[in-house]
Amino acid sequence: MSDRKVEIGIIMGSDSDLDTMKAAADVCEQFGVEFEMRVVSAHRTPHEMIEYGTSAEERGLKVIIAGAGGAAHLPGMIASASILPVIGVPVQTKALSGVDSLYSIVQMPPGVPVATVAIGAGKNAGILAIQILATHNDTLKTKLKEYKQMIARESKDKNKNPAFTQY
Repeated sequence: MSDRKVEIGIIMGSDSDLDTMKAAADVCEQFGVEFEMRVVSAHRTPHEMIEYGTSAEERGLKVIIAGAGGAAHLPGMIASASILPVIGVPVQTKALSGVDSLYSIVQMPPGVPVATVAIGAGKNAGILAIQILATHNDTLKTKLKEYKQMIARESKDKNKNPAFTQY
């Protein structure tokens, strides 16, 4: 038995979503938060998907990040099967550039919320999951503050480019 305390579940409808969802995993690694990543299809493996959602809390998960393209039912279906916060990541598609995914994820009925990030924004989903965990974890809170300071510095440093005029 592993001593890992997995707190974030990262799931996707297909391995074709991996490039988008890897960004969420990268954020978890950056902040030192244990995660699991799996393909759980709402359409091809519905029983396994329901089992994943209904067992997530008892397995110790605190947040689920669910990425899906096209019909994009996975985030909403997982939200219907779990009381945990679910963050939906619309995956960019060839047919409609991910707008179809976005609409499928963001249009949830009352009582079944899914927090939704921008199309292809796996990184933001990871950061949002860390922010949720940080509400009860001072170490993560400190790391998030440092992260926000770092990205602010990086943004300010861009003004050193001679293309920008100083005032």
